[in-house]
Amino acid sequence: MVSRAGVQSVVLLLIGGTLIRTAWTGTYVRYVKPGLHWYLIAAGAVLVAVAVVNLVRLYRPAGTDVHAGEHPGDGHGHGHAHGGFEPSWLLVAPALALLLVAPPALGSYAASHGGTALNAAPTSDFPPLPDGDPVRISMLDYAGRAVFDKGRTLAGRRVTLSGFVLADGDRRYLARMVITCCAADARPVKIGLDGAVPPDAAADTWLEVTGTYSPRTDTDPIDGEPVPYLTVTAAHPVAAPKQPYES
Repeated sequence: MVSRAGVQSVVLLLIGGTLIRTAWTGTYVRYVKPGLHWYLIAAGAVLVAVAVVNLVRLYRPAGTDVHAGEHPGDGHGHGHAHGGFEPSWLLVAPALALLLVAPPALGSYAASHGGTALNAAPTSDFPPLPDGDPVRISMLDYAGRAVFDKGRTLAGRRVTLSGFVLADGDRRYLARMVITCCAADARPVKIGLDGAVPPDAAADTWLEVTGTYSPRTDTDPIDGEPVPYLTVTAAHPVAAPKQPYES
C-alpha cells in the first residue's frame, strides 16, 4: 500500500506538473501577471524534482541502503502494509483536476460582484492620446481620462477598447479585470455602452468597440465609484485575448 509520504509526493508531482504545464501552454496568464512566467516554471521544476527524489527514496528496490536488522518499507522493522483507505489520497483529485482541466479566466460573474477598479487608474497628468484614428487604449486608461480628466484628452477622438460584456438588465457594460499580482486580487474596470451596442450581446462575450467620449456616468452599486460611458459607433465580437487582464 502506498504510504502517506508517497501520496504527498504524488500530490507535489501533480502540482509541479500543473505549474509547468500552465506556464508552457500560456494559460498561466489567466491567473497571474505575464512577468511571472519563468518563476512558475522554476517553482514547478523544484516541486517535480523534490517529488521524484522522495518517490525514489520511498520505493527503491528492497535491500538498497537498508540498515541491518530493518525490513524494507518503513525503516523500523515493519515492512508489512497496513490495510484501509489512506485519506490523503483525496488530495490527489484536485491536483489531478488542475493538471487536466485549466479553469477559465475571470469573467462577468466576478465583475458583477466586484466594485469598479477606478482607483487603480491615474488621476492626473494625462498626456495627449497617441496618433491614430481610432486609437487603441486600455479600459483603465479610458476610465481614468473620462472620470478624472473630465474627457478633455478624449474630446474629438475615436478610441477602441476591448473587454467582455457585463449585462445589467437592458444595460450593457464593457468590463475587464485588473490585477496587481494574480487573479486573487483582480477587480473589474467597467465602462457603460451607449449608441450602436449589439442588442443580443450576451454576458462574457468579448467585444471590440470603437466610439467617442460620453459625459454620462453611472454609480457602481458595490463601491459607489463612478462608471464612465462610451458612445459606441462600431462593435463586433472578438476572441478572448491571450492576456485577458489589465495591470
